[in-house]
Amino acid sequence: VEFANHLGKLDESLENPDPLISAPDPQSETRMSNTLPKARDGFTSTFGVLAATLGSAVGLGNIWKFPYLTGENGGAGFLLVYVIATLLVGLPVMISEIMLGRQAKSDAVSGLIKLAPKGQPWWLIAAMGVTAAFLIMSFYSEVAAWVFAYIFKAASGEILSTDPAVTGAAFNSLITDPLQSLLWQWLVLALMGGILLMGVSKGIEAVTKRLMPVLFILLLVIGIRSLTLPGASEGLHFLFSPDFSKVTAGVVLTAMGLAFFKLSIGMGCMMTYGSYFRDDQHIPLTTVRVMCADLFVSMLAGIAIFPAVFAFGFEPTAGPSLLFITIPAVFASIPFGHLFMVLFFVLSAIAATGAMLSILEVPVSVLSERFHMSRRRATLINLLVLGAVGSTCALSNSTLADVQIAGKTFFDLFDFVSSNVLMPLGGIFLCLFVGWVWGFERMKTALTNGGELELPILKPLFFITRYVSPPLILIVMLKGLGLF
Repeated sequence: VEFANHLGKLDESLENPDPLISAPDPQSETRMSNTLPKARDGFTSTFGVLAATLGSAVGLGNIWKFPYLTGENGGAGFLLVYVIATLLVGLPVMISEIMLGRQAKSDAVSGLIKLAPKGQPWWLIAAMGVTAAFLIMSFYSEVAAWVFAYIFKAASGEILSTDPAVTGAAFNSLITDPLQSLLWQWLVLALMGGILLMGVSKGIEAVTKRLMPVLFILLLVIGIRSLTLPGASEGLHFLFSPDFSKVTAGVVLTAMGLAFFKLSIGMGCMMTYGSYFRDDQHIPLTTVRVMCADLFVSMLAGIAIFPAVFAFGFEPTAGPSLLFITIPAVFASIPFGHLFMVLFFVLSAIAATGAMLSILEVPVSVLSERFHMSRRRATLINLLVLGAVGSTCALSNSTLADVQIAGKTFFDLFDFVSSNVLMPLGGIFLCLFVGWVWGFERMKTALTNGGELELPILKPLFFITRYVSPPLILIVMLKGLGLF
């Protein structure tokens, strides 16, 4: 009864407000709502975090480059060196990037401005990463365009031939046709832009959560089919038979370089994705899972490809010739090969999609947050500029083939500058920032989630980040520049 009486008095006070208290101004309320910070989008689940981060790490290199390098450099011996190199080079930088991103909760440039001592230009690390991401997206979108085009070429039966000369001619006609090259690149950019426009949770996370399981399933299906072919054991021997006599100093450097570039580090991707991590996410455990899953995808790709390559007497050559010339000829030799060829290029497109989303998100997040643009506007601006700059890469095999800088086409130049200069420099200075500026205590607080997690590896991880990773990445950089 007393509660009812109280409600009655409350109703009276609402119906007859104190005249000294002015009524709310609708325009004032609107102004206040516009100035309130909007809730920042982010990943919503542990699986979403893993799928998105793995999608960033997995790319077309998993499908052809990693298995090829493994086979050519000693099989299981190279794998062992690669895993060690990943622990010393790849993982420390990846953990550092994600940790800084989650701590700052902003785009890469703004994040380092927040975290660095006032007046120190450590944000230039992120600026290099954004530049590298933009250059990589310019040429990678063209390679992805070839993959998407080949889904339709495979479905139509245009490349269904056991003769590598026929499949080679089909590939050459694609890359030397200016109209096809531009059209497919722009279609791929539009697709990526459409996903990014949906946001982080409803776009990137939702798409990668669906695509990554499909990627694994397709690899398993094609791998099982490949293993049933006569002579498939030779392909497995090529991949997994250890030959430690091949593990030379050059092989070790190759493994170190692959370990650095394979996990999408040094270009702001992981720092940007880290800013979308939940506060309770176990960062070191997540990165190890991504590393293991990425390695598993690469091995599945090798099992799917090389037993079939050897079963029909083809040579396991690297680069586009394997992906676009040899593979179609291999699948054309297999019963139901038409279907499996289509599935193969579908899974290749999935691998390219996850990587491109993470790369394009880097400049989009900078424009959106640093320059206070709407996500829609930031995405559209990036797509328009990429469509223009990336067209120079799309035309590098046709109209602009003779236009070269330092003996390189635009395609090769963008690849060289981003992979051999900007990314390694970004990785080196990021380690120096964490190890010498940010320090152990901040790293401990960030990685243990404020003391909630036990991390026995924390001190060794900090030591590697501070003293081991920078010189190793420098060696990788000098080798990439051809200085030794």
